[in-house]
Amino acid sequence: MQKRKLGKSNLEVSAIGLGCMSMSFGYGPAGDKQEMISLIRSAVEQGVTFFDTAEVYGPFTNEELVGEALAPLRSQVVIATKFGFDCDSGKPGGLNSQPAHIKQVVEASLKRLQVETIDLLYQHRVDPNVAIEDVARTVKELIQQGKVKHFGLSEAGVQTIRRAHAVLPVTALQSEYSLWWREPEAEVLPVLEELGIGFVPFSPLGKGFLTGKIKEDTKFDDTDFRNKVPRFSAENRKANQSLVDLIGRFAAQKKATSAQVALAWLLAQKPWIVPIPGTTKLHRLSENMGAAAVQLTPEDLRELESAASKITVQGARYPEHLQKLVGR
Repeated sequence: MQKRKLGKSNLEVSAIGLGCMSMSFGYGPAGDKQEMISLIRSAVEQGVTFFDTAEVYGPFTNEELVGEALAPLRSQVVIATKFGFDCDSGKPGGLNSQPAHIKQVVEASLKRLQVETIDLLYQHRVDPNVAIEDVARTVKELIQQGKVKHFGLSEAGVQTIRRAHAVLPVTALQSEYSLWWREPEAEVLPVLEELGIGFVPFSPLGKGFLTGKIKEDTKFDDTDFRNKVPRFSAENRKANQSLVDLIGRFAAQKKATSAQVALAWLLAQKPWIVPIPGTTKLHRLSENMGAAAVQLTPEDLRELESAASKITVQGARYPEHLQKLVGR
């Protein structure tokens, strides 16, 4: 597996990471714990060195899973986690980036992850009640104490990124980015390039849609988050199928899968982009990792770009209450 550096930082990770959320949360019932541990360890064997989790996934259970799986392999991997939700109040939807709360969360995360230092600590969502400078100063203190190595932001807008970076260099921004959600290209990517910040796209396969395995009549489990996402209504899935078909045609030419082309497209955008597709299946893990070997020529990229630009994706990427938390 090739390696990439996140921006100007010295944080080097595998070109494709592993998003671990779906193993515990969000996409139907949690996976079998032993199977998920084995999947995470298999990812390391396949060259993955970058693992993504968060306090709120579960809450708490995903960090415990990642911690247990990676404990014997700690020296080989980079673990990223996140703070910023109020998981202790029993209402995990609320935001809390108060400095005292960040410090408490980090202590608890260190224990659950079974590590002495968190490699990359993200603010999960921007908290409008706490100045981003105070958040950055708190993380800076944690770095000085040796509890954290790098600072990241998730779904932050460009002004927040600039303000945070002025206090403490931001190593990476994590936000949604894929062939069917390209908003970061307008403002965010140019600012990251200017400041030397890496970019970690989550949902690089459009929450599974770009794999071509989700059809108009696909039924999700009752606990699956996608049931509430406007983009995943049956009519929007039908309307958005044309993008999936386009990627499928490219994949056939390249003797690759749709997922591999979607990931290869992201990798080709910038050398400091590291997507983190998630999965609970071993064969999907191997397929996703194979994307690093798929070479898209400048001509391929132009063709894909030109065809994709003619397709208007239907449906919002989040229900309204969650959409309010992004891009601040």
